[in-house]
Amino acid sequence: MPDYTLQTLLDLAKSAAVEAGREVLNIYDSGDFSAYQKQDDSPVTSADYKANDIITQRLEEATPDIPILSEENMHASLAERKQWSRYWLIDPIDGTQEFIARSGDFAINIALIENNEPIIGVIYWPPGQTLYFASKDQGAFKASPEKECQIRVRELDDPGSSVVKIAISRRQSRDKILSKLTRERTYQTLPLGSCSLKSCFIAEGKADVFMRIGITGEWDTGASQCIIEEAGGRILAANFEPLTYNQRHSLENPDFVVMGDQRVPWQEIVQYTKEK
Repeated sequence: MPDYTLQTLLDLAKSAAVEAGREVLNIYDSGDFSAYQKQDDSPVTSADYKANDIITQRLEEATPDIPILSEENMHASLAERKQWSRYWLIDPIDGTQEFIARSGDFAINIALIENNEPIIGVIYWPPGQTLYFASKDQGAFKASPEKECQIRVRELDDPGSSVVKIAISRRQSRDKILSKLTRERTYQTLPLGSCSLKSCFIAEGKADVFMRIGITGEWDTGASQCIIEEAGGRILAANFEPLTYNQRHSLENPDFVVMGDQRVPWQEIVQYTKEK
């Protein structure tokens, strides 16, 4: 196996995400795309497929020995996947529903998983021409047309009583999310679209916590996990168990929570019980 450096692989992922994102934005601006329903009733568009083709081709050309697991490709069996020591994990468009609804809250996600752990995370937000990226033990960064800088989660003035900023889905009940949190705190809600952009908001200190209740796949959290953890936060299943990658037949995630300032007693705040 070629001895790629982590920086080389990060640069590749960044380049592929931006290239795919620019094409997706062209399609978004033109409005010339087709939308379909997948077997699980989730939406997919011709733009998802175009982004997937671009990313897959770029990664295969540069790293033909590294397998690719994408939401929009046929998924290998667990028996085959268990042979992978590392692989690319892709969500060509995170927030397809937002793309269709024209809210602008969608992103391109690319992660590199090694030994079942995300070690590279790249999230590109096409409408804002903004790139979030991280690699293991190297910090998290944001590059926009204005500047590039390292990002960190927000440190609350008083971790025990400060107002907590919650990133919530535009399409999820605010009351449903607040019902999962202790009423002994004061909350400010920030509506946003895709899962990965909410995680990026936490990574750069614009929000403090995000709880996802509902079906997602491992490709929805791989890039986010690397970025949020390099920015000083954490992402865990909503019962505070670690998320897993490539260890189960199903690629579905459990409900999960993304947390900023680690001095905050999150396990006291998140009062999660799995819905029946």
